[in-house]
Amino acid sequence: MDTFLVLTPGPFTTVQDKGRFGYQHMGIPVSGVLDSFACRVANFLVGNPEGHAVLENTIIGPQLAVLRETDIALTGAEMDAKLNYKPIESWKTIRVKSGDVLTFQPVKSGCRGYLAVSGGIKVPEVMGSMSTYVGGKIGGYGGRPLKKGDIVGRCNGSLLDVPRYLPEKWIPRYPDKINLRTVAGPQDDHFDEGLTTLFQSEFLVTPKADRMGYRLQGTPIKHRENVPQSIISEPTMPGGIQVPADGQPIILLVEQTVGGYTKIATVISTDIPNIAQAVPGDLVKFEDVTLEKAHRIYSDHEKQIKAIAEAIAGP
Repeated sequence: MDTFLVLTPGPFTTVQDKGRFGYQHMGIPVSGVLDSFACRVANFLVGNPEGHAVLENTIIGPQLAVLRETDIALTGAEMDAKLNYKPIESWKTIRVKSGDVLTFQPVKSGCRGYLAVSGGIKVPEVMGSMSTYVGGKIGGYGGRPLKKGDIVGRCNGSLLDVPRYLPEKWIPRYPDKINLRTVAGPQDDHFDEGLTTLFQSEFLVTPKADRMGYRLQGTPIKHRENVPQSIISEPTMPGGIQVPADGQPIILLVEQTVGGYTKIATVISTDIPNIAQAVPGDLVKFEDVTLEKAHRIYSDHEKQIKAIAEAIAGP
């Protein structure tokens, strides 16, 4: 069901879903959306299951000509979307029709926006996922970002009887000072005063920030004396905070599978969307939490997601 014609693609617009699991041992990362909250809500708004494929837009969204009537929802970064050059709101459903044109401005806050459509974006599944992994040239549209002239299709999905919206109290904000809750480890024993530096300092988001990871800059984090600054390469996971020899931390994200730098701490999964919405120049502060508290935060977050899904769907 051809739904959009890409007039301009934006700097980095890809198809993403919940991710590609079970192939990390083959060097294939999880990929998938970076802001899982925004993606899940976008799908709820158009009546899809939460893991359906969406468009993930970075810094500026694409310009799309609508080819077929559908419901859309825009979530995530504030990009001043317009339909036929008239402003439209995010975090609610919008009915678009053939001949309409959807455009975006550069972000005002946040970094990544999400566009969900009725039935979900349709591309071939690769290893159980539609997610784009540009480094491996798989998933999405030939393993690449969208380009001018692409036709974006959608799966079968019913249009809504009434529009949906996310209540204001749940709409996230994207400040330029970000708090990230972390659990120490797995190589926290390679540090002593370095842990104090991590939790008592602010770090600047550098321009070296993408789907692989975010490089930060601040007070160098020192390793313990007589302790190696690297380890035998081992599997990594999103949220791991690597500390290379220069002491400047790197937060790993969804397109890396192994690494040989020591990892001083790990950002909890519920806070990964916060760093995914950061832009160069933002400030990051790390908060130390126990594993038990991280579990409680995750449980509370999932209860909130359930409440959001029920509120959006209505009676």
